[in-house]
Amino acid sequence: MADEEKTPQENTEWTQCEGGTATPDAAETKDQAPEVAEEAAEAEKKEEVKELTPEEKLAELAQKYLYLQAEYQNYRKRVAKDIAETRALTVADTLTPFLTVFDYLSMADNAAVKSDNIDSIRQGLKMIIDQFFKVFEEIGVTPLESVNQKFDPKFHDAVAKEPSETVPEGTIIREWNRGFKLGERLLRPARVVVSSGAPQAENNPEKEEK
Repeated sequence: MADEEKTPQENTEWTQCEGGTATPDAAETKDQAPEVAEEAAEAEKKEEVKELTPEEKLAELAQKYLYLQAEYQNYRKRVAKDIAETRALTVADTLTPFLTVFDYLSMADNAAVKSDNIDSIRQGLKMIIDQFFKVFEEIGVTPLESVNQKFDPKFHDAVAKEPSETVPEGTIIREWNRGFKLGERLLRPARVVVSSGAPQAENNPEKEEK
């Protein structure tokens, strides 16, 4: 017969071939379900983060605070050490050129003891002053030029005023101490004497009566 009924086995084979993929057996899926559920539960347990108690959280924060405090103290010590080393190197670099000036002063002192030649001693002192200015130039120190300059309170310290027939009022007549700058920074102002202008004629009561 053309339309013979197919056996259950034949029906299963036909379904697998027609769909292209075999449908899992229901009984087999049912057997695997507990194993899958158990594996999922174990995975969730591993991923689950343990909830800390307030006491444990406080202890953890206290430990972090102590660690940060120790790190900060170490940082402060390193910075202080670096600053001290930098300062020592700066002082050494600044003082080294002045050792030559000290040598010249020592030679001038010995020459003054052994010789009465004033001109020779003055020449030696002039050499020492020139060496001072050479060292100043090397480290960036420049002297202020004050004589015959207009008085400026930013750079000058007026210690006295004097009348003058030739120097205008407010102009510096002479220096008591020279001022110096390091770059644009004022190391010390120049101490100066400032002109108060031409002297005023004194009033004479007897001449006024005549």
